[in-house]
Amino acid sequence: MNLFYNYSLNFFMALLFQVPIFCIDTHKWREKVHVKMATLNVFSQTWQPCTIISPSVSCYNTNNNYAYAHNNNNNSNDCKFHFFSNSRHFSVLSSLSAPTTSQLTTHFSKSGSGISWLQNSSNAANIEYRKRPLYSTFPTKPAEVASVQDLFEFICSGPLLDKIGVTQEKVADSIDKWLSYGRYICQLFQLNELYLTEPQKARVYHYYIPVFIWCEDQIAQHRSKFNEEDEIPPLVIGFSAPQGCGKTTLVFALDYLFRITGRNSATISIDDFYLTAEGQNKLRVANPGNGLLEYRGNAGSHDLALSIETLNALTKMTSEGIKMKLPRYDKSAFSGRGDRADPSTWTEVEGPLTVVLFEGWMLGFKPLSVEAVKAVDPQLETVNNNLGAYYDAWDKYIKSWIVIKIKNPNCVYKWRLQAEIAMREAGKPGMTDDEVRDFVSRYLPAYDAYLPTLYSEGPNGSDPQRLLTIEIDEGRNPILAG
Repeated sequence: MNLFYNYSLNFFMALLFQVPIFCIDTHKWREKVHVKMATLNVFSQTWQPCTIISPSVSCYNTNNNYAYAHNNNNNSNDCKFHFFSNSRHFSVLSSLSAPTTSQLTTHFSKSGSGISWLQNSSNAANIEYRKRPLYSTFPTKPAEVASVQDLFEFICSGPLLDKIGVTQEKVADSIDKWLSYGRYICQLFQLNELYLTEPQKARVYHYYIPVFIWCEDQIAQHRSKFNEEDEIPPLVIGFSAPQGCGKTTLVFALDYLFRITGRNSATISIDDFYLTAEGQNKLRVANPGNGLLEYRGNAGSHDLALSIETLNALTKMTSEGIKMKLPRYDKSAFSGRGDRADPSTWTEVEGPLTVVLFEGWMLGFKPLSVEAVKAVDPQLETVNNNLGAYYDAWDKYIKSWIVIKIKNPNCVYKWRLQAEIAMREAGKPGMTDDEVRDFVSRYLPAYDAYLPTLYSEGPNGSDPQRLLTIEIDEGRNPILAG
């Protein structure tokens, strides 16, 4: 009981006395806090349920009584806020009262190798809203977390702190911010912050929060170049990461953190710019026998004019009242061959935007010599020629970069197979093992050709001072670079 007692006291003392949590001496403040807690009677009563409308992936009540919804129809991020009035609400109590076990689906392959954190977005698709009671009650058994001091030490042991320029002193000075961000992420994924597993704790405090803090710093640098009266364009941050490594989930979490902390953001994927089904058919006919261009994916299968139009419009969303719709792609159309989604389903964003989060598996790839690409796969020559036009369509808009690095591109096959097995076991249509192997094989030549240059030189046109490279293991967790 002592661990939970100390941890919860820290939260209440910070709430009641506005003292940074990390600086609180529990014993010194205990008597004073007991008086306050007796007045609130927080230990003796169970709060009445409030009813909210929320999706399967949602957050509990936050300080502003927002519920955040992730609607992943058409394989896109459509994130919305919903406001609910609640006259009897304590945000700290709500954050401590999430279910004692995570409601996130864990994916396991038939071989038994599992993923400890949700990475595939398939289970978030077609989320339906529902009403459900929400209770604020204290756990009745000891919490499986350490003290704030132990959490501080865990944060400081993360592999990304040096990369993002954060020292232990800076963590100590901003520990309340780390705790707030951690609580928001736990709310988003319906995790109980007092009962996080080690992989969940690492994902929150070693990965998502450090990346978010780095993004905040990049935005501050970007905005410092403008005068206060200027209409400041949003910073476009690019995320170049292989398929299946968790970039969509990462961007989803970052988008949520920006919005819940009062900053408008927009998310787009290179998938949103695929050619229409008709355009894809024309590309296939024009390149007979080239398996790399038979289906969507490689350079040449994107509508670059739509990309330029969209990114130009996003960078001009600098004032209130400006609205635009972001294109989305429906991968399920035409028996999985895909087509651009109906414009009526596109996501609407409103200015002023602070940041645009742009993700894709081939962002930042640089064209190579003909000899180099033909040595990997002769079919890659046409793809390489197409790649030359992508800098002006995509990369030149990106001012800050995050590159997620993997040691072996074959991980992509393993991750995709895990996702498809999970979909099949959930009763949803999914590719067979052979279909997965064929699907991934159409991307591997590009990985083999372009990833070495991406990792050694950085993305096309990038500034080394505005680049964060994160190496991950097969479990999709950040590691210290070897």
